[in-house]
This record gives sequence, C-alpha cells and structure tokens, in this order.
Amino acid sequence: MARIAFILLCHKDPKGVIAQAQRLTASGDYVSIHFDGRASSRDFERIRAALGDNPSVVFAQRRWKCGWGEWSLVGATLEAVRAAVVAFPQATHFYMLSGDCMPIKSAEYAHAFLDAEDCDYIENFDFFESDWIKTGFKEERLIYRHWFNERTRKWLFYTSYDLQKRFGFSRKVPADIQVMIGSQWWCLRRQTVEKVLEFCASRPDVLRFFSTTWIPDETFFQTIVPHVVPRRELRARTLTYLVFTDYGMPVTFYNDHYDLLIGQNYLFARKISPEAIRLRERLGALWAATGVHFPISNEASGLFRFLTARGRVGRRFGQRFWETEGSLGRDNTLLLVVAKKWHAAKRLTAAIRRHSTIPAVDFLFNEPEAHLPDLGGVETTIEKRDRHRRALIRLLFEQFESNQLVICLDPSALHLIQDLMSDKADTRLLLIDSQFDDDYLRGHIDRVGLAGAQTAPEVVERLLPTVRADLEHEAERLRDMDFSAFHSVAPWRSAEENAAQLARFLDLPPDAALKLAATEYLFDD
Repeated sequence: MARIAFILLCHKDPKGVIAQAQRLTASGDYVSIHFDGRASSRDFERIRAALGDNPSVVFAQRRWKCGWGEWSLVGATLEAVRAAVVAFPQATHFYMLSGDCMPIKSAEYAHAFLDAEDCDYIENFDFFESDWIKTGFKEERLIYRHWFNERTRKWLFYTSYDLQKRFGFSRKVPADIQVMIGSQWWCLRRQTVEKVLEFCASRPDVLRFFSTTWIPDETFFQTIVPHVVPRRELRARTLTYLVFTDYGMPVTFYNDHYDLLIGQNYLFARKISPEAIRLRERLGALWAATGVHFPISNEASGLFRFLTARGRVGRRFGQRFWETEGSLGRDNTLLLVVAKKWHAAKRLTAAIRRHSTIPAVDFLFNEPEAHLPDLGGVETTIEKRDRHRRALIRLLFEQFESNQLVICLDPSALHLIQDLMSDKADTRLLLIDSQFDDDYLRGHIDRVGLAGAQTAPEVVERLLPTVRADLEHEAERLRDMDFSAFHSVAPWRSAEENAAQLARFLDLPPDAALKLAATEYLFDD
C-alpha cells in the first residue's frame, strides 16, 4: 500500500501546521517540514515542541529564507525532500503541500488512487511552445540572470534585467535540457525522487543555471523529472486542486465550498482560508474517514469562471490603442441588440434585414457566422474581429454604405457595451428580456461547461438558482447603467408595446416596427 511522505512548506500558522502534521501522520503517512527561515523563531520552536517526539515527522536541516520567484523555494523543497528520503525508507510517494492545503479525499481513497497506477503526477509542459505562461516574462525568465527578488527589490530586479538586455548578456539553456513548466504541487514516486537527487548531485551546472532563473519552482522539478523518467510513466497534472482568478491570484476557499471541493478529481486543495474553521474541521475529519464514496463532478472551476469572469475579461488591462483611436463617427448610429438568448436576437436581426433597409449583423464577436460581408479577411476569425473591434465596426459602416448598423452582443460583455455606449456616435441599446426556466438553465449549464456527463443530477439542481440569479443580474446591471438611449422588449409585453420600443430604437414608422414585433417565434425557445 502507498505510504506518502508529505513535503510541507510553510511560513505561518503554527497551530495549523501542527494539526496538519498530526492528521497526516495518524493515517500511517509521514511529514517533512520546512518552516521558512524568515518566519518567527518562536513559531518554529512551538512546532518542534509539539511534533518533535512524533517518529513520522522530520524537519529540514537547513531553514532557507524563502522569497516568491526565488531559487530559495526550490532549495527549501530539496532540503525537505532529502530529510524525508533518509528518515522514511518506507515512503513510496512524496507529495508537495503548503501550509494552507487541506485534503479533499480520505486517506483511504488517496492511497488506493496512488496504488492504482505506477506513475508520477507533475505538470510538465514545454516552456517555449506551450501557452502555460499567459502574460509577462517568458524566455526572459531563463536567458537572463535574476539575482534579486522582484517583489521586495523591484528596482534592482528590473535594473539588472535592463542592463543585461542592453549589453547582450544573455545565456543559453543547457544544451541537453528541455525546459518544462507547470505547477509546483507534484506527487512523485520514491524512485523518481531518488533519481532527481542523483541528477542534482551529478549536474551542478544545471543547478547553477536554475538558481538564477526567475520563478524556478515552476520549472526545476518540471524539467528534471521528465529528464530522468520515461514519458509513459508521467501524468502531466497536479493532484492538488487550485483555481486562479483573472488577476493571477489563487482563489481562497471558505466554509460553503465543502461540497464543491470533495467533488473534484484531486486529493488536496489550496488555499483553504484560516478563518474557514468549519471547512477545516470537516476536511480534517474526511481524511480519517473510511468507506466514503466520492462522486466526481469537476464543476467547481467552471462555476468559478462563470461567476467571476462575466463582464470582467480584459478589465485589468488598459484600453487597447485600436479601441481609442477615434469615434465610430458622429453621424453614425450604432444599434446594440443585447440578449442572453442568442436565438431571439438573431430572429430579430433577420426580421430587420427582411423588413427594413438597416444593415444588421449577428454576434460578430462570438460566432463565426454572423451575416458579415466580405471584409478582405478581417472577418474570417473571431480572434481577428476581437483584436480590432472599433476598426471592424467602422469598416462595417463603410462596407454597408450606411450610417446605421445593428450588431448583437451578450449582456456579459459589459465592458464593451459601456465603451460603445460612451462613443460620440449615436449609440442605442435594445435589451431583449428573457425568462429562464429550469430546462433552459440546464442547457445553459451544459453549454458553458459548468457540468458534464458525469455530474450528478443533484449537483446540477444545486446550480440552478445560482445560475438563474447570475443571468438575471446581467440584465439588472445594464439597467443600473442608466443609459439614456436604453430600450427593451420582452415576451410578457404585447406586440404593440414591443413595437413602440422598436420604433424608437430603430427610427422606424409604427407599422414597420409592428411587423418586427410580430415576428413569428421571436421569443420562443
């Protein structure tokens, strides 16, 4: 049976560290602790006093002073790994944890999971070819030497980088090494850990190289492990569940996240809030439980993105130059049809094309087919359209030879709607109000990936009120913007009422607007 030596890196919360070590060793596993050299000596002595007599706990011989992005994090990890290898000869696996990680499965489940397949779990994606790094430095992490902490000595960090770049003091990656990247939270077999330590002893040149790279805890083990272990024995994933916000910060979990966490296909999760006492108690008890069945749904990441990313994509960046390079034209009228039920918006634009001379396109920033004219290749991909949104809209005015244009937008694109509504052009908004019954919500949950085929029905049912509230909130946000040129139509209003709104929105005579309002199946699902 698998026996795990947990490599525990921590720098605070001695009470939590003690409880974590006692919980993990009670299941027959082991813990090797590295407590940050910058942290309180009093806290460290408290941990040693509480755990010093536990034969399943060992402490790293050297306490590194750790800093984010520095080699010190790798050094601390290696120190704890070496201590564990010597102290726990019966350990079959070595699992990286932080002080704010908690189990989301039982020890019984974790041991069976590791016994089921003879492999290592570590993210390892090609550093140069993958898109694991989303923003900021990429090759600069490696080809320049980084001696200073970017967060605490920012001026020295960037001055050193600028000087190396200016004078061409770059370097090459060791010729026989393919640099890989991934999460620092890995689980490796004993034989793999021993091979990594042997590699470190035999290749001081590689250690020297990584010691001056930036954020080496995301590249060192991820590079060395594939170098010493056959690819068929690697699984490019972590067993620790974590979610990042769109600001690149790890999400913190609280008391009401228990059901979501245990449904994920992982063994541990980070970060668990220190204030989430009830969640910590429940997860701590879960580790010791036996006979527990864990239905895996994996909906938490999708739900988080759904609830937090709507209308926020791109907000942390400044406006792009092509979005501020001028007005859409004072003499032009841009007509925004905003609808969560896309089929209703597209039925309306089709009717506008049939019953008026106003050019109308569909969801040009969301769907490949949007009734666009030939624009010389700009229209061929959504990526191209989204890259130059204002330029595309101006081009459409020119191509249609019209000073009026209808486009469709999803209400989640709040930042784009605000931007367009503030333009010097005459911009108007028509909201197609919708009712969301349970069948529509279930379909929406499936379409956006909040749940999959393996998701338990009761999990989907729990999501329904949350998703309904989110969709309804999108419409409310638009109303709260108090746009002067705001109009709305709804299935619960009469055709005459909707026609009056359409007439003002499109500058159409009443009879023409009534034809649009009477469009067959306009609001039907």
